[in-house]
Amino acid sequence: MPYLLQDEIDSGAIELANFPFRYFLAQRCLAQNLEQALLDWFESTAPWQLVETDFYEQFEFCMLGIPLPSTVSSLVSPSNLSLLRRTMESLFELPLCNRVLLLAHKLIPGQRIAIHNDYLGGDETHRLTIQLNRGLCEEDGGLFVLFNSFDPNDIHRIIRPIGNSCLGFEIGENSNHAVSRLYRGERYTLVYSFYAQY
Repeated sequence: MPYLLQDEIDSGAIELANFPFRYFLAQRCLAQNLEQALLDWFESTAPWQLVETDFYEQFEFCMLGIPLPSTVSSLVSPSNLSLLRRTMESLFELPLCNRVLLLAHKLIPGQRIAIHNDYLGGDETHRLTIQLNRGLCEEDGGLFVLFNSFDPNDIHRIIRPIGNSCLGFEIGENSNHAVSRLYRGERYTLVYSFYAQY
């Protein structure tokens, strides 16, 4: 099984929070062999494309509907995505649609993501981000920052990009977050989008 979130829940290792928006943190999200296979692929032949907007510059690609190496293909199997969706439903205590979107992101030195909330009104309602890297430390940058408001000085929490850790959160007008500038190394993230049933 590629996803370890249910094991984290069962062992009580997930941290849940309701302020300034609903989110959770877990330290182990993927099986170790899958984590290493993803890093190997991301660092070699993954189809990265540079994307620039008004608040970020990063490399990314969609992991659905493309050929994946056999070592990572279990990540996107319908049964495993369904299991992950049900885990998110359990954590946020609401039903989610079957639709799941999965993007891979990469930051290189000099890149950052400015404060934003991902809220588009009626589109994605929940997000799960899984960190992958070769041991970034705090001085390397790439810190995930949660805010109490849209004021960049109103910091709620700073989260280090620890490899194989994850952050799941409810998207809303108050789900303000950012990623600080990366100074060294490469910062990879799996970004899952989920959609609530209304």
